[in-house]
Amino acid sequence: MLLKGYGDGGFRVAGKRLEGSHIIFPEQTAPWSVTSVDAITLASLGAVIDKSDEIDILIVGCGVEFAPIPDDLKEALKEHGIVLEWMDTGAACRTFNVLLVEDRPVAAALIAV
Repeated sequence: MLLKGYGDGGFRVAGKRLEGSHIIFPEQTAPWSVTSVDAITLASLGAVIDKSDEIDILIVGCGVEFAPIPDDLKEALKEHGIVLEWMDTGAACRTFNVLLVEDRPVAAALIAV
């Protein structure tokens, strides 16, 4: 499920416009209530943790600009077998597509810009 575009408060995925932040998996999407880096917690990433047997890499798009990773999030995800990659949302969309094409077990949690 390649990301075809982002901006104007949402994303284009599989021919559909998704409004707001979303978690994108290789075969499905889920709305994500997060609108700022401060709201990213282990609990907010529960949908990814639930799929930790299928997902090895989580790319987080933290908005327009890079922001620091919330304390302990990287280690908490690692305990579930998930590697955290943290970047701005544009870079996260591009990286997700590359890893998806490489058939890597990846998900992306993207703050809409």
